[in-house]
Amino acid sequence: MNSEVQSEQYWVKPEQVDEMKMAVYEASPDYLQARDKMIVRAGYQWGLRGKEIAGLDVEMFDLDDNALRLPTRIQKDYPTGRSPPPATIDLTNDDVSAVRDYLRERWKDSEALFPTRSSDRISTRSIENVIEKLAVEAEIRPYTTDGRGEPEDVTPHTLRHSVAYRMVEREGESLDAVQRRLRHATILTTQREYSHFDRI
Repeated sequence: MNSEVQSEQYWVKPEQVDEMKMAVYEASPDYLQARDKMIVRAGYQWGLRGKEIAGLDVEMFDLDDNALRLPTRIQKDYPTGRSPPPATIDLTNDDVSAVRDYLRERWKDSEALFPTRSSDRISTRSIENVIEKLAVEAEIRPYTTDGRGEPEDVTPHTLRHSVAYRMVEREGESLDAVQRRLRHATILTTQREYSHFDRI
C-alpha cells in the first residue's frame, strides 16, 4: 500500500474515474457499493485528501445550499504550521442528488458520512484500500510525467491530483481556480505541483 504522500505524482483521466465507479459492482459487497462510489466522488469531484474523506460528517453538508462546509479540524495544516480556515466547497446538483440518495439508502446510521461494519467512522487506511481495490479491479494505469504507473499506485491523493488535471486540461480552468478548489496555502504550491498541466 502506498502512503498518501508519493515521491511521484500520479493522476487519472475522467474516463478512468468512471471505470473505477463501475468497478464497485464487482469489487465491493452490495451494501458498500454506494459508499465506495461516494468515496471516489469525494476524492475526485471535491478534491478531498484521504484524511478529510474519513473525517466527513453528515452535518457538514448543507444540501439546500449546495455546499460542503469543511471545518479547520479535518483539514491538513499548511506547511508553515498554520491551520487553514474553514472552507466551503460548492456542490453540483448531481453531487447533491448523489449525497441524498446515498444517505437515504445508507446501510448504517452514523454521525460520520462513511461508517464501516466494525466502526462508526472509516479510517484513512481503509479509504486508501477502497481506492486501490477499485483501481486494481478496473485495471487503471495512472499517468505520470514520465509515462504510466500501475493500478496499485492509485491513491486518494491520485484522485486529488486528477482534479487539477480535469480542471486545467478538460475544463480550461486556471491554476488560480485549482488553488482555490484544492485549498493550497499559496499559488506557489499549485504552480509547483501542477504547472505541467498548463498548456504553453
